[in-house]
Amino acid sequence: MGKDMKLDRKNELKEKLAHYLFLFNATVAIISVAAIAFFVFYRGLQPFIPGNAEGTYSLIDFLTGLEWRPGEGKFGILYMIVGSLLATTGAIVLGVPIGILTAVFIAELAPKWIRTVIKPAVELLAGIPSVIYGLFGLGIIVPAIMQLSSQPQGQSLLAVILVLMIMILPTVITITESAIKAVPDSYREGSLGLGATKLYTVFRVVLPAAKSGILAGVVLGIGRAIGETMAVMLVAGNPIAGLPTSIFSPVRPLTTNIAMEMSYAFGLHQEMLFATGVVLFTFIIIINLILNRITRGSELK
Repeated sequence: MGKDMKLDRKNELKEKLAHYLFLFNATVAIISVAAIAFFVFYRGLQPFIPGNAEGTYSLIDFLTGLEWRPGEGKFGILYMIVGSLLATTGAIVLGVPIGILTAVFIAELAPKWIRTVIKPAVELLAGIPSVIYGLFGLGIIVPAIMQLSSQPQGQSLLAVILVLMIMILPTVITITESAIKAVPDSYREGSLGLGATKLYTVFRVVLPAAKSGILAGVVLGIGRAIGETMAVMLVAGNPIAGLPTSIFSPVRPLTTNIAMEMSYAFGLHQEMLFATGVVLFTFIIIINLILNRITRGSELK
């Protein structure tokens, strides 16, 4: 009896230690996010507060301006916002269907020998550094676009979309495959037992059951697409003004604007780059909130 009590106390102590360890890790994560958000918003909102030591700037002009000329005191980012949204939307529209269908093929349809080839390739694709994707885009995609476009250069919105599409594929494929494999076999057996075909079962039974996991992959894919910097910088063109008028127009996403100029910026110029970071941070928060709500809604149905 005494041994059992000692064992129970020991197990209870282990559970408490594990509880506090997990609580500590979760607290660190929350504090880190809060600290990053506070720093970015504190620095980024300074230019719009009257009496700022480095000078002030109109928030409306900042959000609606179509020119970024620090030497002339012009800091408009509307054309960057449009370019970022168009590039992300294009990458998601092209990349998500390809990623989902590839995951379906790997998880449900591919023979074992093909699966052993495709899965390592997808994992390798996930481990390639961003700058390598940019070099690939600069060396392969940009010259190909130059052959199709009337523009003098191939660095364009289309190049950004294609590079981002390739970059989000590993995320979408991996998470979607895991979500599909998590669907109980009883779902498949029940559908097949009622006379449904393999493809009908996959698209009408398995994918709807894995909807929340697939949406999680889409969320992460969007986060990577809108936050990518190095690869996009090499293929975007990065103009200092002007809305994109076609997929062959050069663009200047928010991320590349910050990365290109932060190393030498100072004063109001530097603070306006932090303000650009606030806009980017806000977009990511809004997108995550919307998609998380959609994910929760799908789980309740």
